[in-house]
Amino acid sequence: MWTLVAGVFMGWSLGANDAANLFGPMVGSGAMRFWTAAILASIFVLVGATTVGSGCFATYDAIGTQTLLSAFLVTLAAGLTVTLMTVLGLPVSSTQAVVGAILGAGLLSGGVSFAPLTKIAVSWILTPIGGLVAAYVPYKLLVLFPRALPSRVVQRAGVIRVGLILVTCYSAYALGANNVANVTGVYVSSGLLSPTLGALIGALAIGLGILTFSRRVIETVGSDLVRLDAITALIAILAEAITLNVYTVIGVPVSTSQAIVGAVLGIGLVKGVRTIDGRVLLRVLFGWVGTPTIAGLLSAGLVLGVRLVA
Repeated sequence: MWTLVAGVFMGWSLGANDAANLFGPMVGSGAMRFWTAAILASIFVLVGATTVGSGCFATYDAIGTQTLLSAFLVTLAAGLTVTLMTVLGLPVSSTQAVVGAILGAGLLSGGVSFAPLTKIAVSWILTPIGGLVAAYVPYKLLVLFPRALPSRVVQRAGVIRVGLILVTCYSAYALGANNVANVTGVYVSSGLLSPTLGALIGALAIGLGILTFSRRVIETVGSDLVRLDAITALIAILAEAITLNVYTVIGVPVSTSQAIVGAVLGIGLVKGVRTIDGRVLLRVLFGWVGTPTIAGLLSAGLVLGVRLVA
């Protein structure tokens, strides 16, 4: 069971990084306090993971069967990579970190199935596009028809506050359902954990990361990339949650970071391209490219190191 330490570490790093994707825009806009959002998010991550989170475990099992040792090395490499990016303040994809780590270890042993990777690679392209469209369309309608009844209702302060609470809970539920496989999926594949126990342990580790180390990345997503107000924060988080939910139904774990950055960019396009901070966007894109690369190299290095010692 000692190999689970790396899984708990991965869950903690995922929660620390992806909390910004759940409520970074609303905290950054001043619409909700950090601790209110963090507690709500931790609770509903647990709900999402334990109810439907096991549906995404099969994707990682299809890439390659894991032993207890390989599961430990893969999750350790992925967790170290996500933690590094969190320290740098970059929202990154825990899915990319896990896939990169599996590939890094698997290529050395020849135990990788490339067929499922096509579906995963396509999702990496479509996820930010889906988030962008899901945020762009409703916000564009609000701008075009500000006096329409739905627009006037949405802009009421009470409605906004209730909406922010609801979308925080929904997005956290979607994160738990979709991303708990990133934490304990390889342990389920190795046979160490049942899907139910894997979902529970993964969700608790994610919640711990949200509560302890998530403030830094929140600044990047919540206010640096595009300045958001309460309404646009609500739309962005809802767009992210819908995108995650779609992929959960399909059974593919995807990046909350890509979904929320796409959504925030969708808002920025409506406001005008000049409202998007290009330097911050480049940092985010660097994180997306660097994450699977660094995780793969770390994982391969750990496997080689173990072989030399053994």
